[in-house]
Amino acid sequence: MKFKLPAFLENVETPVEGETLMRKFVADPASVGGAGVDGSLDLFASAAAGEGKSVIVVGIDEVGRGPLAGPVVACAAVLKAPDIMPELNDSKKLSRKKREAMFDAVKDACACYAIASASEKEIDEMNILEADFLAMRRALQALGMQGLDAPAPEIPVEVKGSFAEVDPIGRPADSLQGDKRVPHIFIAVDGNLKIRGVPAEMQMPVVKGDGRIASISAASILAKVFRDRYMDKLAEKYPAYGFEKNAGYPSPVHLSAIRKFGFTPVHRRSFHVKELEGLV
Repeated sequence: MKFKLPAFLENVETPVEGETLMRKFVADPASVGGAGVDGSLDLFASAAAGEGKSVIVVGIDEVGRGPLAGPVVACAAVLKAPDIMPELNDSKKLSRKKREAMFDAVKDACACYAIASASEKEIDEMNILEADFLAMRRALQALGMQGLDAPAPEIPVEVKGSFAEVDPIGRPADSLQGDKRVPHIFIAVDGNLKIRGVPAEMQMPVVKGDGRIASISAASILAKVFRDRYMDKLAEKYPAYGFEKNAGYPSPVHLSAIRKFGFTPVHRRSFHVKELEGLV
C-alpha cells in the first residue's frame, strides 16, 4: 500500500522544520493536526505518542536501488536535536565532495545511527524492494530493535550507540546507561511505503522525506557516502567498470566494460537494461 504525504508536512520548507514538526507529532499528534491526517494512514498516536511514554524519532533512508552492481545500503539515524545541523538535506542535492566533507559531522550530529546493506545475491533472490527492506531491518536491529527477521549481512554493519542510550528527544542519555530498556521508537521512512517486517504502527512514510525530515537527510548522506566508498573499493578489484565514478549505475563506461569483459560477481543478474539485451 502506497501512502501520501501527511498533511502536517505538506508545507515544510527545510529538513529542520520537518524534523521539529515530526517530533511534535510524536509528542502530541493534535498539536500539528496529526489527528486529522488521512485516515488511511496507520499512525502512531495510540501506540505510544499519546501516552507520554519515551519515544524517539528515527529517520531511515536507502541508496543503491537503481545500479546494475553493488549492494543496496540503508541507514537509520537519530539526531541529537532537530536543528543540530541546519545544512542537512537530501544527499542527491549535494555533490560527492560536499557529502564527503559532511560525513563525520553528520555522524557526530547523531545520537545513534546504523548503516547496513543487502548484497547483490540477496537482491537477485528476493527482488530489490525486499532487499531494500532487509537492509533497513538490519539497521534497526543493529540499534537494538527486537523481533526483526534480519540475518547478518555480508558487509559488516557500521553502528554508533543504540536506542537504549538515547532519551526521548534524541540526545545521548547518560541517565539510561544503567537501564538497558529500549524506548519506544517512531520511524520516519523516506518514500511512500512502510518497511515490511516492521510493525506498521511504528512508522510513517514521508514522500521525498530526505528533503523534508532532518534525520532522514542524515540517514541519506551516511548511506550514500558509505556506499560510494564501498564502490571505490570494488573499483580497485574491477578497474575496467568505472565503479569509482558511476557507483554501479549504467554509465557508458560501465555498459561498455560489461560488453567487453562480461559481468562480475558483484553485478545484479536480475537487472536488465536494453543496452545489454542478450548478455544476461
